[in-house]
Amino acid sequence: MTEKVVVIYSGGMDSFTVLNRAQKDGKLVFALSFDYGQRHVKELECASTVCSELGINHKVIDISAINQLLGGSSLTDDIDIPEGHYESESMKSTVVPNRNMILLSLAVAYAVSVGAEQVYYGAHSGDHAIYPDCRPEFVEKMNDVCKIANYESVEIFSPYLTVNKSAILSDGIAMGLDYSNTWTCYNGRDKACGKCSACEERLEAFSDNNVTDPISYE
Repeated sequence: MTEKVVVIYSGGMDSFTVLNRAQKDGKLVFALSFDYGQRHVKELECASTVCSELGINHKVIDISAINQLLGGSSLTDDIDIPEGHYESESMKSTVVPNRNMILLSLAVAYAVSVGAEQVYYGAHSGDHAIYPDCRPEFVEKMNDVCKIANYESVEIFSPYLTVNKSAILSDGIAMGLDYSNTWTCYNGRDKACGKCSACEERLEAFSDNNVTDPISYE
């Protein structure tokens, strides 16, 4: 019997690679996306398109009401998106308080309800400098909790936790993936800005792999 897994799928290039990795691993994928009021909501449109094309069961859950509790992030509040590299101090403005603990908790609950034993999660080493909830110690402790939080044990599986975006893209290229239906830019405009930290890291990954990014930039 095919093993079921839940994939937290934002619509970005990392989670897109994770989604396809789960399929390549022979899993029956249940994709889960969250609308938490992010200004780069275009990523959810990409997620829906990809799941439709791949025939993957996909849910988009509106949890934007929680923004009444989560303030101070440039991803959700009326605060300018900073430009520059991820390791810059200014990038801390893109942290959404407790975001990944919330999303993982909901994904684990969904996994229990559909009989899935794993939740695939796209954290990687490029996020470690700025985002505490993408670091190995967070994933390790969250995994410990999720194994005992229900009668059914659920594992948090982060296949790219110790590698960077360039390595993730390299794996995607090896799988023959098309990244034209992914979105990374933190700004919610028609084209990617090419200047925010997310865009910079994405462009570095494509450059490192000597391939051209298929999406349009301003």
